[in-house]
Amino acid sequence: MSNIMNSLYNMRILDDLARKETAIHQIHPLVKLLTTVSYLTVVVSFGKYDVSGLLPLLIYPSMVFALAELPVKPIVARILLVSPFIIGIGILNPFFDHQIVLLGGIELSRGWVTFLSLLVKSGLTVTAALLLIATTGMDRLAGALRMLKIPRIFVLQLLLTYRYISVLMEEVARTLRAYSLRAPEQKGVHRSAWGSLAGQLILRTFDRAQRIYEAMCLRGFTGEYHTGGFKGIKVWDLAYLAGWVLFFAVARIYNIPLLIGSLITGVIR
Repeated sequence: MSNIMNSLYNMRILDDLARKETAIHQIHPLVKLLTTVSYLTVVVSFGKYDVSGLLPLLIYPSMVFALAELPVKPIVARILLVSPFIIGIGILNPFFDHQIVLLGGIELSRGWVTFLSLLVKSGLTVTAALLLIATTGMDRLAGALRMLKIPRIFVLQLLLTYRYISVLMEEVARTLRAYSLRAPEQKGVHRSAWGSLAGQLILRTFDRAQRIYEAMCLRGFTGEYHTGGFKGIKVWDLAYLAGWVLFFAVARIYNIPLLIGSLITGVIR
């Protein structure tokens, strides 16, 4: 039971972080969305052997963390949740790509290089997406998507799924609490009760969903999820977007770590 309640708290912590009043939080949601999309595009555009070129892109999430005053632990915990899937996808690369390359003076097979590149890319992209939610909030992010003319059915589906996962988990918590009160000496749910509990959970979920929909209709819901208006885009917002896009472009065109290393060692002629 405590694990479910902890999961509910962890799901809502991003929304709590989005209510802060820092300089990053006050940037227009559309600007933050476009900045994040630009960042993701640049990250995934790097070649599978180009690990060093990705390193300057660590500056963006580091700056957002600092300026938005976000705690590192909740974000890192969510990144670690997806890491097993990434490791499962890329762990076979070293067994299929045996060609030797030099990375920082160390001989490695290209399979390990591609595996490392995949880990770095996944970490950067997941971090950027989580930072967008933690500094914007799903409601304002949905409004930014509608400003980009994303079909409202997709935006509504995204919002309702995100918002009411917690409702489903609350129903699971109530069901498990009722079961534990009727079987206080038993640890966990006996397998003979799995089917009936799952059926009860489905019925309770449908009933809860119907009541939520009726409440939304009584409050004027007609298919459009209104998230409130935004202030206009300011000069500071445009400067934020232009500055980061310029940095991303430079980091993509030039291998900054290689250039710095060449300057230090005097290789540039």
